[in-house]
Amino acid sequence: MKYIALSAILFLCSCGAGDKQLLHKKWRVYDVVVPPGSGYDITQINQATELKRGYYTNVFYQFLDNNLFIATIDNQPDSGKYKMLSAGKVISITANNGDRTYENLVTVVTLDDTHFDMKVKSGDYYFILKTKAE
Repeated sequence: MKYIALSAILFLCSCGAGDKQLLHKKWRVYDVVVPPGSGYDITQINQATELKRGYYTNVFYQFLDNNLFIATIDNQPDSGKYKMLSAGKVISITANNGDRTYENLVTVVTLDDTHFDMKVKSGDYYFILKTKAE
């Protein structure tokens, strides 16, 4: 499993409205921003800009049936499993076999039918990946 974590975006399983809104859509990353309330850190700000212009220029995520998660980065798909935690506020993303050794936790910031913003950690910093449903 490559960069599922960073791509990342993004999860005790609840089958509520949150996962229904996520399912069967292509969530394309259109912006990478510093979370509100973060202290001013020029390195973090620069990294957000670099991630938006570089790594995340052609990235999208899909949440499918049977907890299948697909991250497509520059037209290269990678898959794993996802699980909704904390009443849909956190998503756990793991390898296909559910191995939590490389688990990535993503905090849901915004989720509606057309927008899914997630807080992720990359290196020493947190970023918000802003995505739109296609």
